[in-house]
Amino acid sequence: MSARRPTLVFSLMAFGYAFLYVPIVSLIVYSFNESRLVTVWAGFSTKWYASLMHNDQLLGAAWVSLRIAVMNATLATILGTLAGTALVRFGRFRGRQALALMVGAPLVMPDVILGLASLLLFVAMEQLVGWPAGRGMTTITIAHVTFSMAYVAVIVQSRLVRLDPSLEEAALDLGARPWKVFFVITIPLIAPALAAGWLLAFTLSLDDLVIASFTSGPGASTLPMVVYSSVRLGVSPEINALASILVGLVTIGIVIAGVVMQRRAARAM
Repeated sequence: MSARRPTLVFSLMAFGYAFLYVPIVSLIVYSFNESRLVTVWAGFSTKWYASLMHNDQLLGAAWVSLRIAVMNATLATILGTLAGTALVRFGRFRGRQALALMVGAPLVMPDVILGLASLLLFVAMEQLVGWPAGRGMTTITIAHVTFSMAYVAVIVQSRLVRLDPSLEEAALDLGARPWKVFFVITIPLIAPALAAGWLLAFTLSLDDLVIASFTSGPGASTLPMVVYSSVRLGVSPEINALASILVGLVTIGIVIAGVVMQRRAARAM
């Protein structure tokens, strides 16, 4: 019985990894396919990568998605950090339950509801105050920040709960101002949580399709929107090439992060 258990565990693990990564490997392999048919191998070629460099629609959508993702991640990290700090460090105050409810609501709210609510809000604001004028990168970014900051707030809360408050109290006793304690003591201590929140917000924004579809306008199509509309008419090998480049960039980032963490662990020992 004990001999069968490792075999079963290994088999299940192999099946799980294959289920996750075989489609990605297949996508990368077929990005070097000579044929335009993505399911028929006709020989090795890199022409689709060269063709991608001249596809203004895909490259423009990728640039728009990256700009929105960076702005969203930065704003969501700032607002999520402030919200998480308020919920953990300020004890009971008037409106705390309402703040906690509003921060947690986007975590369980369906994307369709968030997208529709954001669209109705932007339309009402445009009619009342004239801003935002139409839908575009601004409205997509605001909508993304709305749900991304909730994830950042949860990450920051979990880190602050485990943080020893005596370090901040010692700085206050020595005469430091509260804002200086926050920026000089608290922020460096929760820096890993902030980095994790930023990366998560960046990924959520870059991957979003539903909310962006509700809040976008002419000239502000994100990469998931363009890919989805293209897939409905048939998968282009250029999409495989773009996806392979993104997978490569993510892999490089993961490797760099792993090396940095390993070196820090070695120094700590």
